[in-house]
Amino acid sequence: MVSLICTLQDHRDDVNWCAFSASLLATCSTDKTVRVYSVRDFSELPFSPLTGHGYGVHCCCFSACGRYLASCSTDATTVVWHTDSGDIAAAFEHPGRSPVRVCAFSPDSAHLVSGGSDGTLALWDLRTKTLRRTCVVNEATVVACSFSPCGQAFVTGSSYGDLRLWDPEMNQQQAVKNAHDLGVTCCHFAPQMQSADGDSVLFRLSSCGQDSLLKIWIISHHAEAGNEGKSLPGRRLAGHRSLLMGDWSEDDVSAWLHEEGLEALVDTFKANNIDGAELLSLSKEMLAMELNIESAGLRNKVIRKVTELKMELIGTGVPDEFLCPITREIMKDPVLAADGYSYEREAIEDWIKAKNRSSPMTNLPLPTTTVTPNRTLKMAISRWKASQ
Repeated sequence: MVSLICTLQDHRDDVNWCAFSASLLATCSTDKTVRVYSVRDFSELPFSPLTGHGYGVHCCCFSACGRYLASCSTDATTVVWHTDSGDIAAAFEHPGRSPVRVCAFSPDSAHLVSGGSDGTLALWDLRTKTLRRTCVVNEATVVACSFSPCGQAFVTGSSYGDLRLWDPEMNQQQAVKNAHDLGVTCCHFAPQMQSADGDSVLFRLSSCGQDSLLKIWIISHHAEAGNEGKSLPGRRLAGHRSLLMGDWSEDDVSAWLHEEGLEALVDTFKANNIDGAELLSLSKEMLAMELNIESAGLRNKVIRKVTELKMELIGTGVPDEFLCPITREIMKDPVLAADGYSYEREAIEDWIKAKNRSSPMTNLPLPTTTVTPNRTLKMAISRWKASQ
């Protein structure tokens, strides 16, 4: 039986999120405010509403300890509030000043993850109030995030429909690229853990999307290794003989084509002896002129899938600053653009031609299209490569 206790009508615009702690209820709205209520009688607390955001607030969540409430907004900030006073404990500006769509505390309340509309993730240290790690997932909006009960992993979901499993250092452990065809809307770990055997435990994760589906996943954590198991259901790369695309054989490429639903291209790729090294160098022009693939949609899909695979297989030991924000590949000729970010020269020049001089990182107009060679970064990349 369901009965209505009360209806709260304090917000002046869409209510985007709500969250419970043991004693409080928090809500956030497009009206730029966060409101906090007592769960005892649902009366609004004296310090509510919280008015630290300049634009609409998309998400709010409580820390497990109950001392903090986090909220994130289109104004590119994630604000952490003291729940006993409503005072601001910390305010984090998202990398690239992208609108922030989702935030989540780690179970030990030591860290906070925020996801932006430009596909960036940020990991914040609440003790030092500093940015610990950041990375670019893809070009899609990060709309969902949830930590495992043990705190040794978290999952993100995006408007592209992918689910990605990360360790606490923000190293990607596994990706399911088409978990929901039309985009993920939410994901959440169950609070209980299940024992699988002497060396691992199992977690359940639910995800939902705009494809009208709710999916339940099993994720294993191997205790003896101290790392999250890479066993998120879905397509895996275990069948490939090497995680380095450049080392793939023609058979590995064929297996990947089958895996991505591109079976129609297997014979064409085999006839042209496309192995991993050739796969890395493919362009739309090569697909059209040399492989004679007439369908523009099919050519675009191949290039998109190759780009996603490159992002997925980038070694977790590569410093993020060595990767081009556009291609997510190690830069060969890094240049500094007018937005203050470094890019691969060819990538940023192509971007400027196609995107009307907007910054890939901030979406703001570039005051000039002039780029400057970043020789210091190029030398650092060369030294890092030599040490590997």
